[in-house]
Amino acid sequence: MCAMKAIRVHNYGGPEQLRYEDAPVPEPAEGQVLVRVQAASVNPIDYKLASGAFKDRMPLQFPWTPGGDFSGVVEVVGLGVTGAQRGDAVYGDSPGGGAYAEFVLALPGMVAPRPRTLSPVEAASVPLAGQTAWQGLFDHGRLDRGQTVLIHAAAGGVGTFAVQLAHWKGARVLATASAANAEYVRSLGADEVIDYRATPFESAARDVDLVFDLVGGETQKRSFAVLKPGGRLVSAVQPPSEEEAARHKVDAMVFRMQASTQGLVRLAELLDGGTIRTVVTHTYPLAQAQDAWRQVMSGHTRGKIVLEVRV
Repeated sequence: MCAMKAIRVHNYGGPEQLRYEDAPVPEPAEGQVLVRVQAASVNPIDYKLASGAFKDRMPLQFPWTPGGDFSGVVEVVGLGVTGAQRGDAVYGDSPGGGAYAEFVLALPGMVAPRPRTLSPVEAASVPLAGQTAWQGLFDHGRLDRGQTVLIHAAAGGVGTFAVQLAHWKGARVLATASAANAEYVRSLGADEVIDYRATPFESAARDVDLVFDLVGGETQKRSFAVLKPGGRLVSAVQPPSEEEAARHKVDAMVFRMQASTQGLVRLAELLDGGTIRTVVTHTYPLAQAQDAWRQVMSGHTRGKIVLEVRV
């Protein structure tokens, strides 16, 4: 077993740079596991890295295989690895990419047993979005029962989990979404959905404890006005203005999700218990990754898009 099918990028660019081709099967080093991939989800970070937007801070080594979320079966256990065995059904993260392939290398501390009630496709949609939502709301946002949170882009991959988790926590959930997605976001647990195209969210949201920003830009800047003094703005997309935070007497930060087995196990418990659900709206064969990227890049995708590799 020395070759596999993979999506690879040989130069910075858009979806047209994705190539479905043969690639060498990676060999696990000490402390790694090799996972036979069944499905991999598509995240905005995949095409942002490939575009070259972050090449100064996070340069790619070509050829590069995208993909940070996966589900599959452990194929090889590297030296020194405990708690994982060949044949284990797992899901997890590969932060440096590599999941758009038949095999991916992973660290044991970033994988966990696949949720028993989820298919491989459903499981692949969870790791990045679910852990980003949890960490943004609770680890950094310190959201608690009885508080009010405003979640931007609530119908997207991270937003879908964030609305459900905030509702589960007992918070009052305000959410921005298009009119077409309003009922969907309400079904996730939002108390009020603001049609961002028809209504300035500042006119509908006031004295908010936490803004969870999944949009950035002008939306982020305008969000300071809805926070109560001492409130918090947590962004998963770009650093907020320190000057605006000081002027409004609030805390503001950007964060990058840190994958962990503990976080994945916690999400699996909520998923298997029926407390939260994942929503996969489209699946594509691995060979059609270009089409999957174009759909995600449209900016109007509900839930998650997943590439099927081996099911």
